[in-house]
Amino acid sequence: MSLTILDNIIAHKRQEVAERKALVPTAALERSLYFNSQPVSLRKYVQRPDLTGIIAEYKRKSPSKGTINAYAPVERTSIGYMQAGASALSVLTDAHFFGGKNEDLTTARKFNFCPILRKDFVVEEYQILEAKSIGADAILLIAAVLSKEEVSTLAQFAHSLGLEVLLEVHDREELERTLTPHVDLVGVNNRNLHDFTVSLQTSIELAGYIPNEFVKVSESGLSEAQSILELQQHGFEGFLIGETFMRQSRPEKACAAFVEELKKLRQQQNVLSA
Repeated sequence: MSLTILDNIIAHKRQEVAERKALVPTAALERSLYFNSQPVSLRKYVQRPDLTGIIAEYKRKSPSKGTINAYAPVERTSIGYMQAGASALSVLTDAHFFGGKNEDLTTARKFNFCPILRKDFVVEEYQILEAKSIGADAILLIAAVLSKEEVSTLAQFAHSLGLEVLLEVHDREELERTLTPHVDLVGVNNRNLHDFTVSLQTSIELAGYIPNEFVKVSESGLSEAQSILELQQHGFEGFLIGETFMRQSRPEKACAAFVEELKKLRQQQNVLSA
């Protein structure tokens, strides 16, 4: 996504949220089956030593890649991700640009007890109420489109509902401009917003600037199990992987193969360091 695409998404999102608010008032969201349920901690699950740290994503398409996988069922894919050893799920709910829908997350919630990140473009509190009402445990805030005050206010509102917050940054300027004690995890998106290039070096370079009280998550471009080991050496505990799995006809099988490869590499590493 370029900054221009991001601008278009945010403009569309503001219009979409205004329409949704008119159709579904806050009181209706608060009557949802999930609204009073206790969220599961994304932070804790990502840090669990018995799991992989992988946040496996369900995503049908994207503005930069077009259709990635239009047919993989949410139920089978999400259950398969968790059986493969993922720590958590991420579900895209943006319809216009990513082909997602709120029902995708609710379906994943119905069949899984793990934390679920609602991946969307949050610009106001209504969307956080909506996230809670559809069964999400955590929300994404994107530094590129929010001020520090907005990040702080939205994060505090999410916490008031028991939801955790993943702040996504692309560079040091975004990190230093928007980082607030009210977020739980900091995600470094390895994709350059200007030219679409992806480099894990982005995560490695920013790692030292993220204070240790935040869980570090690396996002985008994680196609090799070896990359996980390398990023762990720089303090990363979470690894958001979507396209690597979703571009296969059976994303959950791709995830299982990736986790098996990761286990082998960890065993080899343990033998060498013994």
